[in-house]
Amino acid sequence: MFDIGAAELLVIIIVAVLVIGPKDMPHAMRTAGRWIGKVRKVSSHFRTGIDAMVREAELEDMEKKWKEQNEAIMKRSAASAEAASGEPVMTGPPPKPEAPKSVSAESAAPKAASDAVEDVQPEPAPGATESKD
Repeated sequence: MFDIGAAELLVIIIVAVLVIGPKDMPHAMRTAGRWIGKVRKVSSHFRTGIDAMVREAELEDMEKKWKEQNEAIMKRSAASAEAASGEPVMTGPPPKPEAPKSVSAESAAPKAASDAVEDVQPEPAPGATESKD
């Protein structure tokens, strides 16, 4: 974007030293560095947002293209299978498998029973005497 060579940079530094002065130069350079950092951060954030929007648009286009190709392939394969067997073939996407259940009722029941067993206090043996101290 900006093409600054060594000669241009040297001229800028000489003019800055003459105008600002060597005493205030470190403060001016620090301030310029902060501003440049802020500009880079904003431009990077902006560029990242634009790139994300472009990627999303490309993905939508690719998904649309893949869906059209998939439908064309499914129609061709259904037509060829129907022609080979003479019977109509069911077309469309395959059924989705069910999601596994996290905890079933059968696995929860034994756990509840074992929790109940832990709460029971053992009974003293017959004939045992309790000592009262």
